[in-house]
Amino acid sequence: MATTTSAPQTPDTTPPPTPRDGDARGHWWVAALDGLVAGAVAVGLASLLGGVMTWSGLSQGTPSPLSALAGAFIDRTPPWLKNLAVSTFGTHDKTALLVGMVVVLVLVSAAAGVLARRALTAGLVLLVVGGVLAAGAVVSRPDSGGADVVPTFVGVLAGIVVLRSLVTTRRRDPWGTSGLTRRRVLLGAGGLLGVLLGSRLDSGVGSASASRAATPVPKAADPAPAVTGAQLDVPGVSPYVVPNGDFYRIDTAFVVPHLDASSWSLKVTGEVEQEVSLDWATLAQKPMVDRYITLTCVSNEVGGDLVGNARWTGWPVRELLAMARPKDGADMVLSTSSDGWTAGTPLTALTDERDALLAVAMNGEPLPFEHGFPVRLVVPGLYGYVSATKWVTELKVTRFSQDEGYWTPRGWSAKGPIKTASRIDVPQDGTRVSAGTVAVAGVAWAQHRGISKVELQVDGGDWRAARLAAEPTVDAWRQWVYEWPATSGQHTLAVRAYDAAGQPQPATPAPPDPDGAQGYHSIQVTVA
Repeated sequence: MATTTSAPQTPDTTPPPTPRDGDARGHWWVAALDGLVAGAVAVGLASLLGGVMTWSGLSQGTPSPLSALAGAFIDRTPPWLKNLAVSTFGTHDKTALLVGMVVVLVLVSAAAGVLARRALTAGLVLLVVGGVLAAGAVVSRPDSGGADVVPTFVGVLAGIVVLRSLVTTRRRDPWGTSGLTRRRVLLGAGGLLGVLLGSRLDSGVGSASASRAATPVPKAADPAPAVTGAQLDVPGVSPYVVPNGDFYRIDTAFVVPHLDASSWSLKVTGEVEQEVSLDWATLAQKPMVDRYITLTCVSNEVGGDLVGNARWTGWPVRELLAMARPKDGADMVLSTSSDGWTAGTPLTALTDERDALLAVAMNGEPLPFEHGFPVRLVVPGLYGYVSATKWVTELKVTRFSQDEGYWTPRGWSAKGPIKTASRIDVPQDGTRVSAGTVAVAGVAWAQHRGISKVELQVDGGDWRAARLAAEPTVDAWRQWVYEWPATSGQHTLAVRAYDAAGQPQPATPAPPDPDGAQGYHSIQVTVA
């Protein structure tokens, strides 16, 4: 029987293929992805731990590195940059800051991964440097403690471990580095989830939401005046009362404080005969008043929308200060919010007969969290940066010669009285209208002085008196309308207002800093 003998097998000595980038480190974009994953883990874990510390009461500061970095940046923002941010992004300035922070974190994390591709130590050092900067921001926040930096250090350590592990694995198996592996996806998703959970815990959303839902609006013993005739029947004009959801929001809080009313308290300290402490249950029993009061941000440009009118319910601040009995010589009250922001308000503005309130409700509802729940200050006649403290927790009776509010050392004036101003709402700038009678309308304000006259100018001609709506209170804005006999062509319309004393609004243009913008609002329209 014949047999067949097979030839001996020769071992395959062909070397394995090498990665396309020519080394055993994998593609640079994979390295950048590893850096992003490590950064997500670091930030996510630090945010989660920081949120737990805040939620549990273990920290009175800002242990979350994202919130601390945002707060530190806002604190160091010069007036010109603040004005630029507000004029560019308006009430979305916090969103713009968040987007900017995300971009920076992405770039730094990706850079750490790319550096680690060739020199692991260099990538790890970049992560450590970022952690040190974040820890410095945490320490700089009001009421910070030594333990507040622990979440940041733990997060950075976790990021170092993850980046080192990913780099080591990639060097052992450079061909097994296709981008979205299960490991990378799980780690990255875990980091993002940590950020989301941490931010929710950091702001105390859960318990505070339940507290607000269970908080009734105290019935006003002194109701607001009737507003009959205050609203013109002109489409497009700003409503006399701005809905809560449309009311402008400008403040320095990157994370909106969510306070529980049951644990809130307010203390009056400083140059007083008797320090006073007030909790929510006590405040809710005080005789409340309802008032229509227009608030204005000092950053509002001429013709801007950082102004709004609402019905506020609250207890007059003068009643609380009367209990404390300010000492002779005191001329300022330094109010402090739960996040450490301060405002210096003239003592006279809080003790005279104007309706300066410890407000607890806005348009018949508990204050929205964005507008200061459970309690905020509302003071007619002053820009918000010296009066409208949200989430207020302390009133310190002091002197302008001894203390300063948050924005004063940053270049803004100390007392901030509101300037007379007016705005054209309709028609809007740059629009086309039909020839004939056109309703030109808007609002004017001179809080705590009132508006006596509004005039419109067409193409630099004579000023013509507008028709005014009713004025239920001098503390709120006033609507106006002028029936303009429009003729074809392009036209420039300008408006000016007078306060109750007959003083016209300032005509000379000026920027918001240091004490509020001024000048006439003007628009251009085309008449068909």
